[in-house]
Amino acid sequence: MSGLHEECGVFGVFCPGGAKDVASTVYYGLYALQHRGQESCGIAVNDDGLFQHYKDVGLAGEVFSPSVLEKLGPGNMAVGHVRYGTTGGGGRLNAQPIVVNHRKGRMALAHNGNLVNSQQLRDRLEMEGSIFHTTSDTEVISYIITKERIRSSSIEEAIDRAMEVIEGAYSLIVMSPAKLIAVRDENGFRPLCYGQTAEGDYILASESCALDAVGAAFIRDLEPGEILVFSRDGIRSIRSHCGKRPKTTCIFEHIYFARPDSVVDGVSVHHARKTAGAILAQTSPAEADVVIGVPDSGIDAALGYAGAAGIPYGVGFIKNRYIARTFIAPGQKAREDKVKIKLNPIEETVRGKSVVMVDDSIVRGTTSARIVKLLRDAGAREIHVRISAPPFLNPCYYGTDIDSQDLLIACHHSLDEIRELIGADSLGYLPLDRLHELIGTPPGVGFCCACFSGKYPTAVPESGRKNRFEQKIGGKAKARAAEI
Repeated sequence: MSGLHEECGVFGVFCPGGAKDVASTVYYGLYALQHRGQESCGIAVNDDGLFQHYKDVGLAGEVFSPSVLEKLGPGNMAVGHVRYGTTGGGGRLNAQPIVVNHRKGRMALAHNGNLVNSQQLRDRLEMEGSIFHTTSDTEVISYIITKERIRSSSIEEAIDRAMEVIEGAYSLIVMSPAKLIAVRDENGFRPLCYGQTAEGDYILASESCALDAVGAAFIRDLEPGEILVFSRDGIRSIRSHCGKRPKTTCIFEHIYFARPDSVVDGVSVHHARKTAGAILAQTSPAEADVVIGVPDSGIDAALGYAGAAGIPYGVGFIKNRYIARTFIAPGQKAREDKVKIKLNPIEETVRGKSVVMVDDSIVRGTTSARIVKLLRDAGAREIHVRISAPPFLNPCYYGTDIDSQDLLIACHHSLDEIRELIGADSLGYLPLDRLHELIGTPPGVGFCCACFSGKYPTAVPESGRKNRFEQKIGGKAKARAAEI
C-alpha cells in the first residue's frame, strides 16, 4: 500500500438483560477494527442514563489499560470508535465518540465516513450561534441530530430528520440514555452490520470480523438508508430512507480497507481479493518463478494470481506486526520512516528469481519504489508489479483520505513512467471494467469506484481538503474574519 489513509471503525453493544462489563466487550471489538484507524480511539458507556467516556490518541491497547476500563464501569450499552480522520486533523480533540449534553438528555455518537456538505452545514450552524469544539464533520452531525432532537418526540425521529439534511457517507452508532441506534447512509458507502451473542447481547460493528472477536453470530448488514433501533422494547427498523438511491458501497472496502476475514454486504473480502488476483493473471500475465504479496491486503490477491497463473506462491516479506499500517500513518515523512522497518524481504524466496509482486494500490509511488528496492537488494532478478486496483485518478469525498489529485502519481505519469519511477520491470493494474467481478454484480451496479472512474454518486463539495476547517486565515476566510 502506497500512501492512502483509511477512515474509521465503529462498534456498539446493547445488553437487554441489564448492566455488564460492556467496556471490555467494546475494547475487544475495537482491537478487531484497529486496521480501520490508528490515530485515536474512544469508548462511551451508558449505565441506565449515566454516561462515562474516555478517549485519547493511540491504539486501543495503548489507550485502554485495565484501570481505565474499570473506571468506565458496567453498563447496559456502550459505543466505541477507532479513528483515522478524513475531515479534521488528528489528536485527542477530534477523537470519538463525541458525547453531547442537550436539553432532552445526553447522546454519544461514533461516525465512519465523510460528509460532502459539511462545510455548508457548519457555516449555517455557526451563523445560528453554534460553537464548534472540534474540526471534524462528526461534530456537524451531532449538532444536526441534537437540533432535530429538541423538536422531535424521540431520538430516532431526530435522526430520521437529520438524514434529510446531511449528505455523503456516514455509518453511525448513536447512544441515547435508553437506546442504541445504528444508521447507514442512503448510498451505503461504508459497511455496518449487527449480530448477537449467545447471552442475548446485540453487537453493532463496521465489519463482521469484530462480531467474531466478541463471540457474536452475524445476523445481517444494515440496508443503505436504514435506521436500526435497539431498546428494552426490542429491535425496530426504520426504512423511510431505504431505496431512495442506488447502493454504492465503496469498492475499496473489498480491495483494501476491510479485513480479509470479514464479509461485507454478503461478499467475502478474501474471495474478492483472490478474484482480483486471478483477473490480473489473465489481463497482465508475466513469466515468473514466484508470486509474492505485499502484506497485508496484497497477500490474498497474490494467492489468486498464483492460482490462476500456475506460478508458485511464496512468502516474500515478513511484516513487523508492531508497526501500524503505512497507509494510515499521517504525514509523508512518517509513512516513509515506517516502510524502512515495517517490511523485510525473505531472500530465499526471491534471490535470483523473476518475481511477481502483488500490491493493492499505488497512490504516490514512493512506498512502492521502496518496496521494489527492498526486493532488488534481496537479489530478485526481475520484479513484475501487479496492482489489484485500477489507477487512482480522482479525489474521494466519502471517507478515504484522497482529497486532491496533486499527489496521485497516475494523474501525472503514464503507465511506463510509473513503472520506471518505482523501478519495476513491468507494471499492470486491475482493469476498471472488471471491478464488478470482485463482488459479483453487473458492471457499475452496487458499488462506488469514483476514485478510479471519476463518476461520483453524489454532488461533490467545493473543497474536499481534509483540513478544510483548520486553514490559516486567507482569501475569503480572511475577509469573513474581518467582518466578524
